[in-house]
Order: sequence, then C-alpha cells, then structure tokens
Amino acid sequence: MALSPTNDAALLQEVDEAVRKDRLDTIMQRYGRWIIGGVLAALLAFGGYLFWNHRQDAARGEQAEELIAAFEKLSTNQPRAATTDLQKLAAEGNPAYRAVAQMQEANIKAQSGDLKGAAALMAKVAADTKLDQALRDLALIRQTAFEYDTLKPEVVIARMKPLVDAKDPASSWFASAAELSATAYYQLGQFDQAGALYGRIAKLPDVTKSLQSRSVQMAGMLGVDAVADRATESAAKDQKGSAAPKAAAAAKTEEAN
Repeated sequence: MALSPTNDAALLQEVDEAVRKDRLDTIMQRYGRWIIGGVLAALLAFGGYLFWNHRQDAARGEQAEELIAAFEKLSTNQPRAATTDLQKLAAEGNPAYRAVAQMQEANIKAQSGDLKGAAALMAKVAADTKLDQALRDLALIRQTAFEYDTLKPEVVIARMKPLVDAKDPASSWFASAAELSATAYYQLGQFDQAGALYGRIAKLPDVTKSLQSRSVQMAGMLGVDAVADRATESAAKDQKGSAAPKAAAAAKTEEAN
C-alpha cells in the first residue's frame, strides 16, 4: 500500500532528524572534548582578564594613595619620609606614577643642593620611552636647567632645538626651552639669535608674567622691541574682532534688501 504525500513528508522529516542527530553524535564523539575544552579555556581567559583588570585598577588606586601620602609628608616638612615613599613608588609603580615620583624626588634633591642627583633622575624620565612625549620633554628641560652651569652653551642649544623648532609652540614647552636657548646664545655672544628668541617668548599669550617681563627686558636690551610688537598684534586682533560684527551686520542688511 502506497504512503500518502503527508506520510512521505513525515517520513522524510524523521529521516532528516535522524541524520542530523547521527552527525551531531559523531561530531561530539570525535571533537566533543576539544569543543568543551575550548569553551572552558575561553571562559577562563575572560575571567582572568576581568581579574587582571580589577587588580590593575586596585593597584592604580594604591599608587595614587601612596603618591598623595608622599606629597602630604612634603607639605609637613618631612622630605626624608617623602623620599622613601617616592622611591618605593618609582620602583613598583606604572610608568606614569614612576615618572611623577622620580620628578618629585629630583625636585627634593635640587632643593637640598644636589643638582647632579636631580639631573640624573630627570634624565631617567626623559629617556623613558613608555611615557608621553610631553612629559619626557618637560623632564629634559628640567634636566638641562639643573645641569646648566656644567654644560657648554652649544649643548644646551642642541638639546632644546627640537622644542624650540616645534610647529605648535603654544602647546609645547617652547617658552622654557627657548629661554634656556636664548641664554646660551647670549653667552656665546650671538645676540641676534638671543634677541629673536626672547622676542618670540614675549609675544606668547599664556606665559607667566615673570617670564614675559624678563623676555621683554632682554629682547629690548638686544635691540628687539617686543613691547611694540605685542601692541601691534593686540591692535590687529582687536581690529579683526570688531570687523567681524560689522561684516555680519552688513550681510544681514543685504539679505533684508
């Protein structure tokens, strides 16, 4: 007796399900251990990552507390105790905390008169390739300032040249680097170069008043009228600023007409 179409479809479905089950059983028999092992390994790896990330966050929190404690000891005139904390942090902390600890320890040494030791610590920070370049540049400037009396002017100029020649001085350590270079040029008797650098410093809008005052005075002494230059630039900016509203008003009038 022939099966109806309905029975044929049901039979085919049963056969298809049996084949699929057989294939799945075969796969699990052959590769089941590997599949389960891979899943477990992935879960362990993910759990390990979460644990590592948690430990990293906890370590950063501990390092921040240690750094704050060192600063508090400095504020209460305990430089030796602070130095001990900073040295521990420099040995165990991540690159950023290590750099801050070394730079602060260098400042303590400089205040005590140990300029050589201070410069050596700053040199370590300046040479640390794991740090942001801006922090390394600052360390190089501080190192050069600590060593200045023992360096030849040509060495100072060569060290500071990349910072002085930066394309965007406003966002770098240009002012500090330029002052060191200008002083070195002055010592060499190259007064034109010194005056030009002092003039550039005097024109910067965001330098400290003391540095700006020194730069204006030195530039003027070397024949560069930084005061007049600043006045001219200020007037030009004011004129440009007042021209903008007038242009906008004129544009609105034209639209209205």
